[in-house]
Amino acid sequence: MWVITVHSKNSVQMFEFDNQEEAKAAYKDIRGVKYLSHVIYYNDFDIEELSNF
Repeated sequence: MWVITVHSKNSVQMFEFDNQEEAKAAYKDIRGVKYLSHVIYYNDFDIEELSNF
């Protein structure tokens, strides 16, 4: 999951995306102080997959 956090003058907003391409496309159009984060839930992966991460 990808999350864009936007800090504007009066609020903080968060937007969730399923993939990086979608998040980066939205990131370009958003104004304000913004952060793009990749959220990884380790319980969603097998131990074998984590060792290759």
